[in-house]
Amino acid sequence: MDYRQTDILTPAERIPESLQQLRYLPRPLYGQERTLPNQAIARPHRHPWVQFSYALTGVIEVRTASGRFMAPPQQAVWVPAGVEHGVRSSPDAQIRSLYIDVSALPEAPAACRVVVVDRLLRELIREFSLLPVLYEREGAQGRLVQVLLDRLLAAPESGLILPWPSDPRLLQVCEQLQAQPAGDWSLQDLAEQQSLSEKTLSRLFRQQTGLTFRVWRQRLRVMSALPLLERHERVTDVALACGYESMSAFVAAFRDLMGQTPGEFFRRPLGPLDE
Repeated sequence: MDYRQTDILTPAERIPESLQQLRYLPRPLYGQERTLPNQAIARPHRHPWVQFSYALTGVIEVRTASGRFMAPPQQAVWVPAGVEHGVRSSPDAQIRSLYIDVSALPEAPAACRVVVVDRLLRELIREFSLLPVLYEREGAQGRLVQVLLDRLLAAPESGLILPWPSDPRLLQVCEQLQAQPAGDWSLQDLAEQQSLSEKTLSRLFRQQTGLTFRVWRQRLRVMSALPLLERHERVTDVALACGYESMSAFVAAFRDLMGQTPGEFFRRPLGPLDE
């Protein structure tokens, strides 16, 4: 039976229904397309192959010990083999994932990253999704897979990464800010909560995240806005919900990180190669 990459395979075909049941990939490159509730994929887990996931619709967030990685439509998250991670998504997000055997990409990046999925890469992924799970390693199917692997490696990085600390004091601060992006605590307020001086907390931010407190919180707020904007909520409402006193301040912060205004970013045409 000629199953496609996007099919859910039954035990009768000796390929597990669930990725968690796989001991090895049936081919060096394996694909799944799913619409999953948050609770089904948010649990921390790891696997011995690379994961490349992007949302056809909705927004994906991958959480690891080192950071928060967010991919709106037309961007994707790269998770190296063996890295413990949880995946969250906006409601009813349609996620397309590729799983890659490490032997197929020996030069693969060793750290999580967010990359841009351009029209050609999306079309290659779409064509791959139409192949049988047990695609032919040689010939046209094998060449398509190799071109796709090359394009995955060449995808340019995006800036939607929020470094995450390991210091328990700073970790509490970051979790508090993430839970309430609109919170108006000053650096001094947060330092006092941890019985630290403002100077010490500022130094911790730089040491643990590579960012200043102001830049880290601004990035958090912009990233927190993405799921709301993707649901077409009013920009003014999103700005207030994420801690900005005016829409103009929010738009300026969004442009600094994303290179476009919110309206431009979410109005980008997909073009004839896109779904």
